[in-house]
Amino acid sequence: MISQSMPRRDSEDFGEQILTKAVKAGRRTYFFDVRATRGDDYFLTITESRKKTNPDGSATFDRHKIFLYKEDFAKFGEGFREVVDFIKRTKPEFFEQQAETEKCRTAEAEIAG
Repeated sequence: MISQSMPRRDSEDFGEQILTKAVKAGRRTYFFDVRATRGDDYFLTITESRKKTNPDGSATFDRHKIFLYKEDFAKFGEGFREVVDFIKRTKPEFFEQQAETEKCRTAEAEIAG
């Protein structure tokens, strides 16, 4: 499920927050954060966040972050598209399953609506 794009501010010192796109995917949430440097260049942070429940019942979040800078956008996008296209060609059932799941969620949302 993809949430609305929204401006977000947080306490991290990784540059000024411009835009965040949160993508919920099962037990994980991915955050695509556009940030600005002091020189007003944009860069992207991609964060995977997973909720973990501790033995005492408290929860923590396990996070992994990638920083992507403007000079790497084109090559990163090209590499990403290439590997996703490879998976689509060699394992199309992965995408068929995903499409079915999305159809079911949409139908459930319309019924609940």
